[in-house]
Amino acid sequence: MRALLRRLTPLRQRDFTRSISTPAPGVVWAFADGACRGNPGVGGCGARLVDAHTQQELASACEFLGDHETNNSAEYKGLRLALQLARDHDVQQLVVHMDSELIIRQMLGVYRVKAPQLRLLHQECQQIQHGLATVHFQHIPREQNALADQLANQAIDRRVQIQ
Repeated sequence: MRALLRRLTPLRQRDFTRSISTPAPGVVWAFADGACRGNPGVGGCGARLVDAHTQQELASACEFLGDHETNNSAEYKGLRLALQLARDHDVQQLVVHMDSELIIRQMLGVYRVKAPQLRLLHQECQQIQHGLATVHFQHIPREQNALADQLANQAIDRRVQIQ
């Protein structure tokens, strides 16, 4: 049965499932997201840290970003929030999960950061990333990032910063 499922499951999904199901001890997963109502519009971001081995939440935070946010800047600010949480909790091995393929590919160097307003955010994220021991990036389907999305929308609804 497993062999049949492997053939039916696309490679990208199969690789993701394997990485989720067999975490090494000490690995922390970060889930980050940004939300924007209108583009530009009202924005928020959220991030969660989860112990990959025990599945226990280690930390979460969300932040209201203001009334003139773009979807991509909100995503970057969600990533920045996740990286800051990881730094503040002395995480050594981090796997960042996001549903924004653009942000993941830009952080991996596959895509250039062309938008001037995103360059500074990208640089800030890189700077925080370099202060951590090991950081990997993983694109995930939107459905698997629901809790970070919920935090981002909660920040918009409440217009507050929660940590």
